[in-house]
Amino acid sequence: MTDIHTLAGAYALDALDELERAAFDRHLRECAACATEVAELREAAARLADPTWSVPPPALRDRVLADIGRTRQVGPELPRPARRGAAPRWRRFAAAAAVVGLATAGGAAGAFAWQQRELRQERAVLAATRAEAARMQAVMTAPDARVHGGDLAGGGRITVVVSARENLGVVVLAAPPAEAGKVYQYWMLDGARPVSAAVLASGEHHSTRVLAGVQGMESFGVTVEPAGGSPTPSLPVRAGIPLV
Repeated sequence: MTDIHTLAGAYALDALDELERAAFDRHLRECAACATEVAELREAAARLADPTWSVPPPALRDRVLADIGRTRQVGPELPRPARRGAAPRWRRFAAAAAVVGLATAGGAAGAFAWQQRELRQERAVLAATRAEAARMQAVMTAPDARVHGGDLAGGGRITVVVSARENLGVVVLAAPPAEAGKVYQYWMLDGARPVSAAVLASGEHHSTRVLAGVQGMESFGVTVEPAGGSPTPSLPVRAGIPLV
């Protein structure tokens, strides 16, 4: 039988059937720990659904398009030009007409190839968006999902939902813009060793991100770093959140 305590995430997202919901409603009246967990999960879910929060993160499309831009695209293959030489006049007229036709066809082929590239890009962005949303859903509904949050020094708030079973976390940031030439960077700490988890894009200060590799991590941190990020965190740490 399923441990009723593990249904908190599904309950918070209205993912239970009627019998399960009725049972969990009764359980909530007696379990303060589950009531607190449901409230925290609902708060995190509300943040994810708020239109001022970007889901998927605003840099996702740019990252996908950048990856596509580094992939060599194969253009339309054009026929080789014929060897030059003497030809009857009618052949020269025919060749000129063929050149005009080829130019028109080449333009159409180029436009078609451009449209195909655009379509591939949009499909890639859509697929990445769906994958990101599915991973967020997996974290939020995981039986072991836990919500952690804290304020940022200098203003702002960060919420972290982690699932050791999924080995994933969802990080929701609402903060003032970083200083000019600076960006927010996320860190996870395994003991005393900081590991860079994500570097936000320039100007990105309202963000929702899925982070992998949370299993075994003891704490989560946020710093402000030079654009492009740093190999080690710079002081002061804007937020430090225990995950255990």
